[in-house]
Amino acid sequence: MKLLVDSGSTKADWIAIDDNGKVLFTTQTLGLNPEVLQKEEIINRLDDKFDISHNKDKATHLFFYGAGCGTDRMKDFLTLVFQDYFTNASVVVHEDTYAAVYATTPKDEKAIVCILGTGSNCSYFDGKILHQKVQSLGYIAMDDCSGNRFGRHLIRGYYFGKMPKELAQEFEEEYNVDADYIKQNLYKEPNPNAYLATFAKFLIKHKDTEFCQKFIQEEMEAFVENYIEQFENCKEVPVHFIGSIAFYLKDELTEVLKKHGITIGNVLRRPIDGLIEYHVLNK
Repeated sequence: MKLLVDSGSTKADWIAIDDNGKVLFTTQTLGLNPEVLQKEEIINRLDDKFDISHNKDKATHLFFYGAGCGTDRMKDFLTLVFQDYFTNASVVVHEDTYAAVYATTPKDEKAIVCILGTGSNCSYFDGKILHQKVQSLGYIAMDDCSGNRFGRHLIRGYYFGKMPKELAQEFEEEYNVDADYIKQNLYKEPNPNAYLATFAKFLIKHKDTEFCQKFIQEEMEAFVENYIEQFENCKEVPVHFIGSIAFYLKDELTEVLKKHGITIGNVLRRPIDGLIEYHVLNK
């Protein structure tokens, strides 16, 4: 049994397949970002799902693609956690961008591949190897145009009194805006970046308002400048996207890229299904 996992900070999609690619089960856990979680919490999240805990000894391979796995230290940490849990499995941990590449980019083709979900990322794939020019410093310092960045904008807009009255009233109805509750989630609970990203659906719902459009345009411009335009050939290859932010704001993203002379490629909400074909072909 092979376990294929695509994990963001908010959630992780799991698919178990046999050697022929037949799906044995699918499930979902909370996100397993090693940058913001300790071993105990990761184990708790695995134990919380029956399909995973019940089959952990049957797994022969685990291919994990995750947010927060961009450094050797985080990869090694998570590999050891999984090896202790899936005792009979060979464990391979990649950063989440590899899942995005395998799901969006035809074999041996060159492309720039971006992730716009809870967090954000951008890499160049030369047809064989993934290249990054800037190492992510996590959601506090980076993550332009991500769900957590939009959440931060909305909370600040609300608390600084910049959010229009009608929007603010709806915001209060949809979310607990008590200051103590917000601070508890930001500074005391696991996954503060995922908590911030929960507000992004409000921005998407109201994306046509001037208030939300300002943040959308600013963040997309920042992402193009700081991430995509790192690569000198960004106008010569397609730029693919994975993630809910890219998926639901595709029209806005297309326009911003067009303005910069950049061609948008495939835009998928999640890469997990594409990983099945990849791992069957490369078994």
